[in-house]
Amino acid sequence: MTLRTRFAPSPTGYLHIGGARTALFSWAYARKHGGTFILRIEDTDVERSTPEAVQAILDGMAWLHLDYDEGPYYQMQRMERYRAVIQQMLTQGSAYYCYTSPAELEAMRETQRIRGEKPRYDGRWRPEPGKVLPSVPGGITPVVRFKNPTHGMVSWKDMVKGVVGFNNNELDDLIIARADGTPTYNFCVVVDDWDMAITHVIRGDDHVNNTPRQINILKALGATVPQYAHLSMILGDDGQKLSKRHGAVSVMQYDEDGYLPEAVINYLARLGWSHGNEEIFSAQQFCAWFDLDHITPSAAQFNTEKLNWLNQHYLKQADNMRLAALVQPRLAARKVAVSAAPALGAIIALYKERVVTLNELADAAEIYYADAQPLQDLLDTHLTAEAIPALQEFAQRLKDVAWEASAIGAVIKEIIAQHGLKMPKLAMPLRVMLTGQIHTPSVDAVVALFPREAVLARLARYLP
Repeated sequence: MTLRTRFAPSPTGYLHIGGARTALFSWAYARKHGGTFILRIEDTDVERSTPEAVQAILDGMAWLHLDYDEGPYYQMQRMERYRAVIQQMLTQGSAYYCYTSPAELEAMRETQRIRGEKPRYDGRWRPEPGKVLPSVPGGITPVVRFKNPTHGMVSWKDMVKGVVGFNNNELDDLIIARADGTPTYNFCVVVDDWDMAITHVIRGDDHVNNTPRQINILKALGATVPQYAHLSMILGDDGQKLSKRHGAVSVMQYDEDGYLPEAVINYLARLGWSHGNEEIFSAQQFCAWFDLDHITPSAAQFNTEKLNWLNQHYLKQADNMRLAALVQPRLAARKVAVSAAPALGAIIALYKERVVTLNELADAAEIYYADAQPLQDLLDTHLTAEAIPALQEFAQRLKDVAWEASAIGAVIKEIIAQHGLKMPKLAMPLRVMLTGQIHTPSVDAVVALFPREAVLARLARYLP
């Protein structure tokens, strides 16, 4: 039997970090075992599902390079199949019509709460041998309920949590079709997993309480029950439930914030899973190593510093031209035109080991294509009377020096020696006049990146 996994997000919001990790683990498990990975969009919540959220899911999967072998399947396109299965269950007696009104349900639950009982459907329309059902009321369109077993336990050996079990008498008869005929979430999931021959369901542990109901429906249909692996939740940096302020944002926000997809993939892989002490590895290595045995059942904790460290590593390793292609649209969004000189790839080569994100690379590159306007306070601090004669001589020497960092650096050393200055006395005002900043890479390399005419023009603007 071919191993088959699925990622089944609901398009009621964006693909966030928790969902992306689920998708990654499901994808990697299929790839590890030569199986099939399926994308399924669970869009039956018509009021909350949006085309924009669907597109955000597809964009996030594409950006992370999580390719799927089948799909995307859409539940709203499978309504006839669900209705056919519900009719089959009604005929076989594993489902029944329930005419309990919403008001009756609320009164039932209120009575149970007063008694200190768990609120649940009391089975009044459940057919049983020898039981006389109430008369069908007028004006009530029935729902369809699954006839859940009333005795014994439903249990499974979870591939992350170990053996998990529920008493069937704790589970009431689940509604599988609403009064308008729309099938419900738990029922659609069961039919989809059955039809798509899913062998392994890897999902968040917020679905644990759904699992016993889904197993019972699968058994009632005579379907094979897949193996389940429920992943622990992800906590924020502060140990609290992950929220928008610490990571539970759209995966595409990480693209906008300047992270590389391989860094995010590497980071997600280590959220609750490990392979020895390995910290840095490719998606291909992850697929080769991945197993469910080394997923921790305890909550994983999001760590922004760790993600930044990984992104910095991958930026250092990345090809300069690839980074240039990623930085250029960021500059265009700022209405910064990239000119032939200096070459964007050359700027990136100089700065990529000093930054954490692509956006910081864009910040660095912008200096070379936009006219820097140093703050007057910086000019007053660094453009001193002591430094001005040396700077004037430097400007004069630049007119005919070979335009490369080593030659420019040699000139700087000669001038500070002649004027009895320390390097910062010349380097700092140069940085300020050229870039408007006091922190840059080696000043000779910075000067060499600019065209000669641009350097001379900027120095002339501030030197007497």
